[in-house]
Amino acid sequence: MKSLLIVFHSRTGGSAQMAEAAETAAREGGEAEVRRLEATEARPDDLLNADGYLFVCPENLAAISGEMKAFFDRAYYPVLGRLEGRPYALMVCAGSDGENAVRQMARIATGWRLKAVADPIIVCTHAQTPEDILAPKTIAPGELARCRELGAGLAAGLALGIY
Repeated sequence: MKSLLIVFHSRTGGSAQMAEAAETAAREGGEAEVRRLEATEARPDDLLNADGYLFVCPENLAAISGEMKAFFDRAYYPVLGRLEGRPYALMVCAGSDGENAVRQMARIATGWRLKAVADPIIVCTHAQTPEDILAPKTIAPGELARCRELGAGLAAGLALGIY
């Protein structure tokens, strides 16, 4: 059975909700094994033991969150040259833009020679004040539906050998 690894980080709950939605939908088909790990827990072996990936994090100060960056730093060289061609997708929870976090993760994935199989999902919370930025997030049902579609599509694509 093919396996999908979801690595995520969340400070205020938005990215966690997105990752959970993708995981739930990916599991529903029963076609792929699905693991969801926090970025602080994910290790190089987790990447090596998966057939595809979904990376999910918030954009903090126009960059991926520090914990997600630490995951990529910790895992990059131990798996370099060992993941070529595996499929991946990205999701970002952002206050206003999210594009730079997507660029950063895509650049890392390019270094690993992963294959993007879906357009990135950016969910904009429009949090602009310090209070709104730090407040717990609730992701809208329509946005969570997009996350579910991506999770289900990744799992199905892996199971069918499309990716």
